[in-house]
Parts: sequence; structure tokens; C-alpha cells
Amino acid sequence: MRGFFIHSPRDNVAVATRDLKAGTMVVVPLNEKPVKVKLLDDIPLGHKFALRRIEAGAAVVKYGEAIGVATKTASAGAHVHVHNLKSQRF
Repeated sequence: MRGFFIHSPRDNVAVATRDLKAGTMVVVPLNEKPVKVKLLDDIPLGHKFALRRIEAGAAVVKYGEAIGVATKTASAGAHVHVHNLKSQRF
């Protein structure tokens, strides 16, 4: 079981489908070439992690659409949630 889901090839975050531990290496199918990403933080079920570096001020993309803006730079494998993401809805 992979443990995460990517909604669209344009996404720069994945969603954990189970609790994932920091240090876990996941293989992400990006652009037909798998990329290994080491999780930097524990990622709880339903939370997001960065698939690649997301600079502060850049769009966080899920479902192929921008869902918010990174308030801090997130390295690949970092937890992406309210501590480093400002929603576009609120």
C-alpha cells in the first residue's frame, strides 16, 4: 500500500491515506519518472505533504487547482497544513 494519493498530475502536494512517519521514503509517480521523496515530518491521515519544494508565496496545488498560498517554504516531504498554508477560501 502506497499510503498517499495525488489527485492531479499538476499537484505539488499529496494526501496521506494513512498515518505516515517521518523518515519514510515514498516513491511518487511524477511525469512518468518516479521520484523518491523522504518524509520530513509525521503526516497524519488526510493531511498533505509537499511533492517538491514549494517556495513561500507560491501556490499550493491540489486537485489540479491552487487551494492556497505557502506562507513558509516547504521542502519536498514536508507537512503542508495550516502552519504553512493560507487557504484561498478564508
